[in-house]
Formats: sequence, structure tokens, C-alpha cells
Amino acid sequence: MAEPNEADRAAQAALARRLADAGFALPGTLLEVAHVCGKPNCRCTADPPRPHGPYHRWTRKIDGKTVTRRLTADQLARYEQWFENAKRIRALVAELEELSLSVAERDEDWPPKSR
Repeated sequence: MAEPNEADRAAQAALARRLADAGFALPGTLLEVAHVCGKPNCRCTADPPRPHGPYHRWTRKIDGKTVTRRLTADQLARYEQWFENAKRIRALVAELEELSLSVAERDEDWPPKSR
């Protein structure tokens, strides 16, 4: 098994502290979309076009299928921080994975291009 040094352990502990402070998180992606209905004489087809929206949609995978929910302005206000927290958690996990790869590559004498 790879042996992390003191600097590696300190970096891992710092990441763990930041993960512990992350708070609630919702999986998936938050999208802001505008819609063009295409109906004749609608404002969305005017010149210049004025699409409907913006609408906020939350997409995520459930059992391998994409599920989309439209969020109201109130729901967006309530959960926007949870979406931000999820992004932060994903970034922290990516940092932890990079650190772990560095330790393994160093200890196994693997070339750094194995990522």
C-alpha cells in the first residue's frame, strides 16, 4: 500500500475539514433556460426575439435515466446554495483523488501520465 508522507496527510486532513463543512448538497445540474415556442406572432419569434423565461431546471440521473424538474423562483432561492455546495464537494473530491494519485504514482514509481 502507498505510504503518504506528512505533507500528504496534512493536505488530506485539510480537504477532509473542508468536506465536513460543506453542508447539504443536491446532486445534478442546475440550468437556466429560455424557451422559444415558435408560435406565429409570439414575442419569442419577434425581431429581435424575446424568448420565454428564464426558467430554472434541475437535471439529475436516477437509475440511469435523466430526470428534470422545473424549479420555481422560491425553490431556486431555497436550494441554490445546496447546488453550490454540491459543486464544491465535487471539486474537493477531485482534489482528494489527485492527491491520492500523486501518492500512488510516487510510491509505485508509475509515470505521472497514468491519469
